[in-house]
Amino acid sequence: MSDPKPHEAWANGAAYEGYVGRWSRHVARVFFDWLAVPSGRRWLDIGCGTGALSQSILAITSPSAVKGIDRSDGFIAFARQNVVDPRASFEVGDAQNIPVESGTYDAAVSGLVLNFVPSPLRMVTEMARAVRQNGIVALYVWDYADKMEFMRYFWDAAAALNPSADVLDEGVRFPICKPEPLAALFREVGLKNIETQAIDIPTNFRDFDDYWSPFLGGQGSAPGYVMSLNEADRAALRERMRAVLPVQPDNSIHLIARAWAVRGVRA
Repeated sequence: MSDPKPHEAWANGAAYEGYVGRWSRHVARVFFDWLAVPSGRRWLDIGCGTGALSQSILAITSPSAVKGIDRSDGFIAFARQNVVDPRASFEVGDAQNIPVESGTYDAAVSGLVLNFVPSPLRMVTEMARAVRQNGIVALYVWDYADKMEFMRYFWDAAAALNPSADVLDEGVRFPICKPEPLAALFREVGLKNIETQAIDIPTNFRDFDDYWSPFLGGQGSAPGYVMSLNEADRAALRERMRAVLPVQPDNSIHLIARAWAVRGVRA
């Protein structure tokens, strides 16, 4: 087995949708019910990616406006093409230096981004700056170390074949993706009324190909690792996955994905 070669690409919107975007949408429904922000508000979506969270804001919260910010030109182009609501706009920008005026939004949210920025503290500080007094700051991340099962099965199998792959495992790399450090981060920024919440959703795959194919898209940590392997090592990992996944008699695979959500209020 070859040595791991980290490669995290964030550009191909369609490939990202197949890997994570489709599941993030399910988390978003529960997330916004939990936030309970009234209709007619102005929303900021940081690290908006393909626009999945922005679409959920539009569908669920009846906002007056949604602005999405992401560093990827490819993701922003995908979002602009696929989110055609006139209330939505998208702009390339840095989550650690958000290109908006201070105090102009009622809510700033982010899905599955915090652990990928160099300074999570700077990102949450910027989100707090962007909202008005008593505005909401909230985000969610995957529970990589435990109940994000389709990634957990993957990294356990990868490390069984190549122990050095363990250093690429998001569960190892991102200790912030747990309720206690998330709440501590929000306290450090000076937010008040801080709460955390587990959000569990089913991730059901119709068969093994439905599970495996998104890992060939190269978008994200695990797919990046898969595509860094030579053909023989990739085939070995695929067959290891086929052997360990809990496949049902009808060939479907039923797993759980847990996200940890945190929210606070600007003082």
